[in-house]
Amino acid sequence: MRHSPARLLTIRAAPAAFTLVEIMVAVAVLTILIVLATQLLNSASAITRVGVKHIDTDTQARAVLDRIGEDISRMIKRTDLDYYIKQPIGYNGHSQGHGWGKKLKTGQQGNDQFAIFTLVPGYYPANFTATQQGPISLVAYRVNQNPTLATAPYLQLERLAKGLLWNGVSNQTNANAVYPIVFLPNTISGIGDWSAAVNNDNSGQSIDPENGYETVGPQVFRFEYWYLLKNGILTDVPWDKDARPAQTTISTPTPIGWSDVQAIAVAIAVIDPTSRSLISSATLLDVASDLDDFKTSPGRGVGGQKKAGDIEYRWNTVLLGDPADLANTPGILNRGSTTAGSRVPPEVAKSIRVYSRYYDLRIQ
Repeated sequence: MRHSPARLLTIRAAPAAFTLVEIMVAVAVLTILIVLATQLLNSASAITRVGVKHIDTDTQARAVLDRIGEDISRMIKRTDLDYYIKQPIGYNGHSQGHGWGKKLKTGQQGNDQFAIFTLVPGYYPANFTATQQGPISLVAYRVNQNPTLATAPYLQLERLAKGLLWNGVSNQTNANAVYPIVFLPNTISGIGDWSAAVNNDNSGQSIDPENGYETVGPQVFRFEYWYLLKNGILTDVPWDKDARPAQTTISTPTPIGWSDVQAIAVAIAVIDPTSRSLISSATLLDVASDLDDFKTSPGRGVGGQKKAGDIEYRWNTVLLGDPADLANTPGILNRGSTTAGSRVPPEVAKSIRVYSRYYDLRIQ
């Protein structure tokens, strides 16, 4: 049968339509692509958030560790000066900073604290004239553990820097004058206006009368330090105990100063502002006390000897919640639980970053 040209034109012009199956397949593929794209965007957002948090903590840690390094590098290393540092007996230069690992105990501070004389400028009282200014300061570091309203920067790293004069420049020692730098037997705790350099509680002794403390690490809530001796040993005693078994402080019975110390090591734990806002101060203090003190932190060397990186490894193990270690970390154990105790969201614990640095202290 022959078709007319008009009929052939009509047959060829008939449009080809999609079948129902083809439409369903296309919709399914489009849905999968949208889901994949959404997941990709969510992952990118999460990575970006984590990256921003790390940038915040990295920036804070770098500034804090640089500042501490400047003060330590210019420390006046003399045997006739007082130091408020870690030593094995009570204050005669002992920070009392040991929390002895795992939770604070009565009379213990948890975070370390130190005070030294160093050749950096400090702040001066109003009656300290420009012609009197000298580059010597009493410098102290502490994580503020006073929860009262009188000292608002609770669980934040603070720095005190009191500008001083050398002995002989001034003999004015009253409370309203600039106290000159003193030598033993005078001690830091013996000067009333310096009490905040050696105290860190909720008493008036922890408040500097001249408001000399400034917050240098608002995100730093844990501060620990120890010593690297010239014989390679890491310890919380600033001398070689084998070579000097009778030594009790760096000044008695024989003044040795820092002659056995190669470097001072500092470790800090930093939390970003967003994560900090998700937990209470009490919980953050609980987390801080779960981060081991150098004294009780298990060493990974032969016979349990401490070696570089042990504190950082231990703190990260606690924060990341190693199942083998949870029984020993009650503050972190209750993350996300409904039971009493600290409830730290896993993402908050993961956002806490640990940093450390060694500062050379060799005496030529």
